[in-house]
Amino acid sequence: MTVANWITLSRLLVAPVMIGILAVDSSPFSRWICLGLFLGAALTDWLDGYVARRFNQVSDLGKILDPLVDKLLVLAPLLALVQLQEIPAWTVFLILLRELGIAGWRVNQTQISGANLWGKVKTVTQIIAVAALLVPEHSILWQWGAWGAYGLAITLTWISGLIYLWPQPKSPLSPN
Repeated sequence: MTVANWITLSRLLVAPVMIGILAVDSSPFSRWICLGLFLGAALTDWLDGYVARRFNQVSDLGKILDPLVDKLLVLAPLLALVQLQEIPAWTVFLILLRELGIAGWRVNQTQISGANLWGKVKTVTQIIAVAALLVPEHSILWQWGAWGAYGLAITLTWISGLIYLWPQPKSPLSPN
């Protein structure tokens, strides 16, 4: 296990903590704590990639683990928000459907590849949307912005998924 993979796994530990906090207490104080945990964990997404590239620790395990942990980190607070009846379950289902579909598709590929630009943009947009939804006691203007970010995240989630599945043209230099 590389240092980068340990950083990735540390991000995974935040998901059940956030769900536990919000299940017990959804007060503004608890929401701020969850927001801080979430954003701290989201920063480790950048950190593990930096460490992997900087110290030559890019691995197949990391290429599988990183996007999987990203999905769990995003879905955990969304599921808590469904439980709190702040977002509809069908919106989380749309994200979950795409994420499981692409994860299944990636497992069946002959070569393990990291996330493409669209996957990275999707993840950043999801992080912004979840963070905005976690902010407690916000104005109606903030709510509209949070819902707009969430709608954009769902849209980019599906667009990035379709791009993964879209047949890529073969390079004239490829052997087949």
